Amino acid sequence: MTAVSKNPRIIVALDYPAAAPALDLVSGLDPSSCRLKVGKEMFTRLGPAFVEKLVGKGFDVFLDLKFHDIPNTVAAACEAAADLGVWMVNVHASGGRKMMIAARERLEPLSHRPLLIAVTVLTSLGEKDIAEVGFAGAPADNVIRLARLTADCGLDGVVCSPLEAVEVRPLVNRDFLLVTPGVRPASAAQDDQKRVMTPLDALQNGADMLVIGRPITASDDPQASLNRIQQEIAGFNGA
Repeated sequence: MTAVSKNPRIIVALDYPAAAPALDLVSGLDPSSCRLKVGKEMFTRLGPAFVEKLVGKGFDVFLDLKFHDIPNTVAAACEAAADLGVWMVNVHASGGRKMMIAARERLEPLSHRPLLIAVTVLTSLGEKDIAEVGFAGAPADNVIRLARLTADCGLDGVVCSPLEAVEVRPLVNRDFLLVTPGVRPASAAQDDQKRVMTPLDALQNGADMLVIGRPITASDDPQASLNRIQQEIAGFNGA
C-alpha cells in the first residue's frame, strides 16, 4: 500500500462527450485545488492522449475505467494505465481475489506506481437493484464484504458510497483510502445517484476523497463552486 497525501480531497469528474468543453473547464481550475477523474465515455471518445494532456497540465488524474476481467487482462490494463502517468486507477472488487492481487503485483515494481483501488457497489444501485443481479443483503453488507476483501488483497483503497464509509472506516487502517462518489453540496440535485451525502458529512463519515461532478462542472463558475466546497470542508480536522 502506497502512502498518499489526501489533499486536495476533491476529485472533479470530467464527464463530457468532447475534449473542448473539458479542456475549457480544466483551464480555469488550479491543479493544487483538485484532482481530475476521467471515466469510460471520455476515455473511449478521446483516448490515452487526452489523459496524457491532463497529466501534462499538472493534474493528478484518476482513470476511472473499473477494470473487470480475467486476472492477466486486468493486470495488463492497469500497467497500460500506469504508462499514461495517471495518479490512480480502479478495478471492480467483484472480480475477485486473484484478479486484484494480479493487478497489484503488476504495478508494484513500476517506478511510477499509480494508486490501485477497487469499486465495491455502484452508488446508483439500491437494495432492489443489487438483489436483481444476485447479491444478497443490503448495499452496505456487500460494500463491507468487498472492502474487507480489497484490503486483504493489499490494494490502496475502495470506492464506496459516503453512507457506507462510516461502516467501512473502522474495519481498515487510516492509510486505506475511501473514495466516495455520490457527494452533493446541500443545494445540489441528486441526479442519478441514490446514496448521496454532503461533502462535509462524507468526510466526517470516514471518506478521504470526494468525487464531485455536475455541482462543479455544470456551474457558471466552476472554480468558484470548487472554492465554496473547499470552504465547506475547511473545518474538517480528520486524518
